[in-house]
Amino acid sequence: MTLNGLNHLTLAVRDLERAWDFYALTLGCRPHARWDGGGYLSLDSLWLCLSLDPAAAPAPGYTHYAFGVDAADFPAWRERLAAAGVRQWRDNRSEGDSLYFLDPDGHQLELHVGTLASRLDACRAQPYAGMRFFDEAPA
Repeated sequence: MTLNGLNHLTLAVRDLERAWDFYALTLGCRPHARWDGGGYLSLDSLWLCLSLDPAAAPAPGYTHYAFGVDAADFPAWRERLAAAGVRQWRDNRSEGDSLYFLDPDGHQLELHVGTLASRLDACRAQPYAGMRFFDEAPA
């Protein structure tokens, strides 16, 4: 018995119109359905649900959601988000180009160039304190 990966991501949003525009227009997620209290979009195989919750507040800390981008597209994405007035919440401190930014509800997001394999290669070259590696390669 195994999990099949991430099924969907639901984000609680305070203003559905604003969140819909951000994910559909600014980030380019594909719209599928929308109703008074939410909406469904997708990005490649990721199913994204926006759920209206006027009391929503993102959790503090490092929890965030990262979207993959190609290295060649990274500068254009940086410019696009800057032009949209999107705020950054953290500087990149790891392998691969990353841009950490906030959505209109304060959810912590990231654009990242790289894969688990490229991260593990970098970590093998310069391991984090106390890092251990396991023989099985990532799927």
